Amino acid sequence: MKTIFSNKQLGHRDHHELYNGELVPGFETHARSEFILSSLKRADLGQVLEPETHDLETARQIHVPDYLEFLSKAWDMWERDGRSGTALPYAWPSRGLRGRVRPTSLDGLLGYYSFDASTGFVRGTWEAVKASHDTVLTGADIVSAGNPAAFALCRPPGHHAGPDFAGGYCFINNAAVAAQRLRNSGADRVTVLDIDYHHGNGTQEIFYERDDVQVVNLHADPSYEYPFYIGAAEEKGAGPGLGFTVNYPMPAGTEWSAWSQALEHALGEVRSFSPERLVVSLGVDTFEGDPISRFKLRKEHFRQTGALIAQMGLPTLFVMEGGYAVEAVGENVLAVLQGFESA
Repeated sequence: MKTIFSNKQLGHRDHHELYNGELVPGFETHARSEFILSSLKRADLGQVLEPETHDLETARQIHVPDYLEFLSKAWDMWERDGRSGTALPYAWPSRGLRGRVRPTSLDGLLGYYSFDASTGFVRGTWEAVKASHDTVLTGADIVSAGNPAAFALCRPPGHHAGPDFAGGYCFINNAAVAAQRLRNSGADRVTVLDIDYHHGNGTQEIFYERDDVQVVNLHADPSYEYPFYIGAAEEKGAGPGLGFTVNYPMPAGTEWSAWSQALEHALGEVRSFSPERLVVSLGVDTFEGDPISRFKLRKEHFRQTGALIAQMGLPTLFVMEGGYAVEAVGENVLAVLQGFESA
């Protein structure tokens, strides 16, 4: 299996986030990618390719253009203001009339284009975000060219980013961009299967009223877990998209027996949709040792997950999302990909 990755993605580093009432080093660290690459190379999984450089045309089909422009300029604006550290928001628009007017100040814009204080900018952020975007488009093109599977080692991740907002360490929604690219390349139907511990709220919002991209999420129940507010089983899409969003919220402490049952049911929903391409938002923060998650999957379960996905028989693009037990993340990702290949 070909893996796509750029060292530019390591430039988003030494950033901080607000967590449990403290400003702490970001859990989404560059070391995650380094551990994953090391595991893949030791196992000789396949080639590691540099991504092709792409423009933002596909991303503009997913994200509001002024949001993308802000992402590219946020750090420069922060530096021109004479600031250091991590560029983070401290105020956000809420319900009601507030938030309908786009502010002009940097602090206003940081809140306007985000929904949390975990997704800040440092000097190398935009270059890393753009390289992550290029990585997923290169992966989508590899699958469109007839390869059975590819792994886009995206970092920063993407599934929490919505049409005009960042959050959950995510800036551009890589999985959504990949799905759109696959559609543009001739696939009539594409499924995004999100197996990250946290609900892929951005992906759901982007495709909620569309019938050409199915979004299936297995995740922690938002009544107790980030990103809260979205991801209930009752959310099934709207308008033309009604029935093409499927959610499987699960309680804290969920073990393999219950999680795998949900996955089997989810794959049944995918079969009913009959997609021509599959995008897997691959989060391994369902791992029992993850520091910010509360599911109980083990390494052997990730291998079984890959095998179950392979049984779909679909051209598949794996897109890296979460997983914050840094020293275990490489082996867990490798287990999924080896399980897929061996099946």
